[in-house]
Amino acid sequence: MKYWICAALPLFLATCGQKEGALLAPDVITQPVKHDTDDPAIWVNTDDPAGSIVFGTDKDTDGAVYAFNLQGEVLEDKVVRQVERPNNVDVEYGFLYRGDTLDILAFTERERQMLRVFSVPDMQMLDGGGIPVFEGEPQGDYRLPMGIGLYRQPGTDKVYAIVGRKNGPADGTYLWQYALSADSTGLQARLVRKFGAFSGLKEIEAIAVDDEAGYVYYSDEGAGIRKYFAAPEKGSAQQAFFGASGFAEDMEGIAILPTGPGQGYIFVSDQQAQAVRVFSRAAPHAFIKSIPYQAIHTDGLEVSAFSFGGLFPQGLLVAMSEDKTFHYYSVARLGLE
Repeated sequence: MKYWICAALPLFLATCGQKEGALLAPDVITQPVKHDTDDPAIWVNTDDPAGSIVFGTDKDTDGAVYAFNLQGEVLEDKVVRQVERPNNVDVEYGFLYRGDTLDILAFTERERQMLRVFSVPDMQMLDGGGIPVFEGEPQGDYRLPMGIGLYRQPGTDKVYAIVGRKNGPADGTYLWQYALSADSTGLQARLVRKFGAFSGLKEIEAIAVDDEAGYVYYSDEGAGIRKYFAAPEKGSAQQAFFGASGFAEDMEGIAILPTGPGQGYIFVSDQQAQAVRVFSRAAPHAFIKSIPYQAIHTDGLEVSAFSFGGLFPQGLLVAMSEDKTFHYYSVARLGLE
């Protein structure tokens, strides 16, 4: 792969809007991780936008959750190391923890069958070393957590973790939803729902939650994108199924970009096409466009509409690339209306 590098800037900053063929060049390419990038998350620092952090998993037995600044540099004091195959990662804001309100980072530690939770940005471990998930399921792939999406229910202090796994049943219980809370003994995760249809074709990894609208989306790889209510009390009936055609092969990472009440975009990685497909956030989630880009074989995606200034005045899209990096793209350059 050919990179375009600004000589006057450190690391892997790509030159202003250049393209290689028809592929959109990134604005920034992060420093590489040690093993295998997989999934990103963005923590927005509203007090200091330039101090926002991009987190990304390095999926290996000797794995880590990396932290990068907006220039793609590793923030070593924010990196969580010695993690056994961290898979997917997410960020949530306003979690009540022992009288404090914290922003949190959660990720799945696959080989230990655990959910991990840290505070952001100080990176204090809140989970006591890990919270078991999928307890009582048969050993093997049914116990191995992969995808995760955090949901903060509007108008309440309720925060949930919706967790997927390497394999699961086709009886509508592939995803398990846990209510997160804290008491004097530490962080608790209480199972509140099992839901989610599965085609049985491949696996379910990517999960994204639209907090404002109250929906969770996930990629049933090889089949399409499924939509459910995120609040467990609203039931477990599927609300939409879209994206069943048009992908080269696998639909993977999902990211949601709100632009107004009920309006915006849903990004889904078209992994084998080296592109991201864009759908309407509003039902019935019509296909809008495909954006070919230089990120290779993308698994995880994340996007934020926050104005970070600098290269990202209208927001930031982060895409995993299989060359051990994450690519940053300015939302302003994606050609969205």
